[in-house]
Amino acid sequence: MDICLKSWRVENLFSVKSLTEALLPGVAASTQGPSAAVAAVMREGDLGVEMLFIERARKVGDPWSGQMAFPGGRTSRDDPHTLATAQRETSEELGLELPNANALGRLSDVEGGPRGTAEKLRVTPHIFLITGPRPELVPNYEVASALWVPVVALLDSNRYVEYSYPPLGSNLWPGIKVEGDRVIWGLTLRMLRDLFERAGKPLTIRP
Repeated sequence: MDICLKSWRVENLFSVKSLTEALLPGVAASTQGPSAAVAAVMREGDLGVEMLFIERARKVGDPWSGQMAFPGGRTSRDDPHTLATAQRETSEELGLELPNANALGRLSDVEGGPRGTAEKLRVTPHIFLITGPRPELVPNYEVASALWVPVVALLDSNRYVEYSYPPLGSNLWPGIKVEGDRVIWGLTLRMLRDLFERAGKPLTIRP
């Protein structure tokens, strides 16, 4: 596939071929501890390439309540690998099916777990490209909303903010403001950093 990612052609840096070469192939190795996987889904939109994010439903006791994320979740014992986890969770959360043919590769595993706790969780991000019109999404009870964010918006430094997350005290965390008051930060921002660095266009947001 040699489709150009138009919104990243500001400096003529990207094609699906080059991005695939920059990503890790296959699935993550098995682990003895808790694990999860997410799907970073891209498509060509009116403003160039856009990425799919979810806003998690607000729920008492959920450490990620109300936060922005990629669709995904914990690995099930019935999942043969991390790619299957990302596909299954995306189907369950949004009604969006992601065939293997749409998978470009994966990013480095990140260590998740709720901030402020000792719980450890390995999360594997898989990258997908879909074509055609925007798919109809049917969010389940875990998802408050789903939105497509243009890549050009993620690169816009005017959207970079200092984000306050009260459960973690008075610290401010780097984030990217998207639609409304929604902010991408934390684990999902770390994944975006990895993606853009691999693509040759590092985010200029502070560490």
